[in-house]
Amino acid sequence: MSRLPLRLALIDATAQLDEAGVRSSRADAELLAAHLLGVERTRLGLVPLVDESVIDAYKKMVDQRAKRIPLQYILGTAAIGDIDIEVGPGVFVPRPETELLLGWALAFLGSCDQHPPVVLDLCTGSGALALAIANARPDAVVHAVELEPHALAWARRNADAREQAGDAPIRLYQGDVTDRTLLAGLEGGVDLIVANPPYIPEGVELEPEVADHDPHSALFAGPDGLSVIKPMISNVARWLRIGGAVGIEHDDSNGADVAALFASRRVFGEVAEHPDLAGKPRFVVARRVATDIEAQRAGAVAEGERMGG
Repeated sequence: MSRLPLRLALIDATAQLDEAGVRSSRADAELLAAHLLGVERTRLGLVPLVDESVIDAYKKMVDQRAKRIPLQYILGTAAIGDIDIEVGPGVFVPRPETELLLGWALAFLGSCDQHPPVVLDLCTGSGALALAIANARPDAVVHAVELEPHALAWARRNADAREQAGDAPIRLYQGDVTDRTLLAGLEGGVDLIVANPPYIPEGVELEPEVADHDPHSALFAGPDGLSVIKPMISNVARWLRIGGAVGIEHDDSNGADVAALFASRRVFGEVAEHPDLAGKPRFVVARRVATDIEAQRAGAVAEGERMGG
């Protein structure tokens, strides 16, 4: 069987993807080849020649990508933190920008004095954030909520796989994050909440990979992109313990609006906007603070304990 230069196949694939409108044509061509060959992308140069059958299989993968099928669907996985999770039709593909929210969350947990820390991931989708946190912090008790059955099935599959790999198990629930009765047992007991909810305003034009493949319900949230975030904030307030924190990803047009939603509530303080690597508003964080009444109650309890002691 004849062997052919991989370099020429990469050049042809890059040109085909570029013509198809794929912005990351070179990177995607290399990632597809690396996946097929079972090597790291940076080591492709060490594979000068491949069998003709490999080139044929590679061309089929490139043809799929040229049809604007998401790269992660073709690979079957998406990376977040130090893990890979399975993705495919029916579930939102995690974006690189969410790594920033994950980084903030892990930094907060590093300063958290609660042991074990309790974490809640809202609109978990594939389970990406919840599972990445559980992988990085095996001491944490991680809960995750998803409404859509197809996405929840992906989350359960990923949770089972990560548990088999040795990670701490997470607790998955099907539910609406705007439901005021959801997870009543966690009220006042959560140290950290993260959320990557639907947040794109209806009518926004998106790349084919997103518009034609990501579930509509995981993307869009009313005319202003806030139809999930607005009612969710009341639940965030009741779940967080005093001193706990929340980070919510949002559309780049809504950073100030999401920050204002938190700032307008007396139970939140230290509200801050965080940009992504391109400098666009990407997620907002806030702390759960005590209201005057809560502070008085806490003071009375402390005084009672002191007198009783």
